[in-house]
Formats: sequence, C-alpha cells, structure tokens
Amino acid sequence: MVKVIPCLDIKDGRVVKGIKFVNLRDARDPVEAATAYCREGADELAFLDIAATVEGRGTRLEWVKKVRKAATVPFTVGGGIRDIADMKALFDLGVDKVSINTAAVKKPELIKEASRKFGKERVVVAIDGKKNPFGSKLPRLEVVVSGGMEGTGLDIVEWAKKVESLGAGEILLTSKDADGTKEGYDLEMTKAVAEAVKIPVTASGGAGKLEHLYEAVVTGKASAVLCASVFHFGEISIPQAKRYLADKGISVRL
Repeated sequence: MVKVIPCLDIKDGRVVKGIKFVNLRDARDPVEAATAYCREGADELAFLDIAATVEGRGTRLEWVKKVRKAATVPFTVGGGIRDIADMKALFDLGVDKVSINTAAVKKPELIKEASRKFGKERVVVAIDGKKNPFGSKLPRLEVVVSGGMEGTGLDIVEWAKKVESLGAGEILLTSKDADGTKEGYDLEMTKAVAEAVKIPVTASGGAGKLEHLYEAVVTGKASAVLCASVFHFGEISIPQAKRYLADKGISVRL
C-alpha cells in the first residue's frame, strides 16, 4: 500500500518551503498544518528541523512536542539528530520514527546502533542527492549533506545499499535539484535507489501535480510519496491525491 506523506519543513517554529533547499518562504503554522493533514487522511507526517544541522544544534524539542500532540498518525522527526541520546529524547516525546542524514554519513555505525537499540522500523535514513554532469569526476548521483550544502563524493546507490545493510528500516530520498520546483520527482534517482534495496523508499522533492505522484510510484518504484508545497499552499489536497492514485489502480488507504 502506497503512503501519502505531507512534510513539515520547520524553521524558526514555522513551516517553510523553499526551492532547491534555499529561498525559504513561510507556509503555515506547524500545529495547524499537522491537525489539518491528519484530518484529511495523511498516512504519516514528516517533521524536519531543517536548520538544526547547519546551525550546529539538536532538534528543537518544544516544536516537536506541540506537533506530536496534534498528530494522530505515525510521526517521523529529522534534523539535528546526532546520536542515540538525541533519538531517545524524541522517542520519549512519543515520536514514532527518527530520520538521520548528515549524522549517518559522518558516523555510519550510528545506523546499526540505533537499529539494534530501537528496532529498524523506527530508523529512517534520509538521503539527499544531486545529479552531477556526465564526465565529471564525481558520481552521477551524489549524496549531499548539511542541508544540501556539502557534497560527499558518495554514490547514492552504493550508500543506499550500505544503509540497508547497517539496519535502516526505510529511506527518505530527496532530490535537491527537484526540490520545490514542482516539475516532478527525480525518477532516475528514485528508481535507481528503489531497485537497489529491499526496504521502502519514500520519494521526495519536486511534486507539482497529481501525475507526478503516480510517476514516482510506477516509474520510480517508490513505496511512499512525500509532498510539501502542493499541500501547504492548497494546490492539491490529500484526499484528492489519494483518489487520483486509487483511480489509477494504486493501492492506497482511502
């Protein structure tokens, strides 16, 4: 069953949305957004404290606490999670899953440790990627960290296989190039990762119309689709997205 997941990118206590990880604009209040999305039938909620790593701090727990109270569906939190203690603090607040990105790249054994301690179903590895031109010395699909500002030289598919072997329960895959453009998910990247691993892959970055969600599942082989701008600014509603997918023969929870 394919999941439809709204994403709350949080900065300074507000939901924001940018393009290619920059030029952020205010979208709405996180508690109000979480309440509305749960009511409309979101399968899960993702909450990303997008400035935490860049600002060199942990996740703002007071923001998480407020949204957790409003959320009636499984709730994933990422951004600024550096170690097991940070994860425990979030799980103690009632968070269902944690999502790690930069910390996983810098210290891959954290994935194994978290998976052993909390169960793999609670450990999401977020992978942000960008495309490099053919002929460059870098991988065609490269992992980026620190809010997309730092290249790693890691090949996305190789990294995805590694995080699976270390015990990640799922992968949240975001294309920096497609993020906020509304021109569609990066299907090449999504398909490459989804076909390389057995764990679920959530497609993220670039949803602009209903067809894009369908393409992510059918061409990109994603198990879930994550959207931000189209939901925040009322261009597509969650019921509309689910009805569209169901009418196309995709199994969703209506």
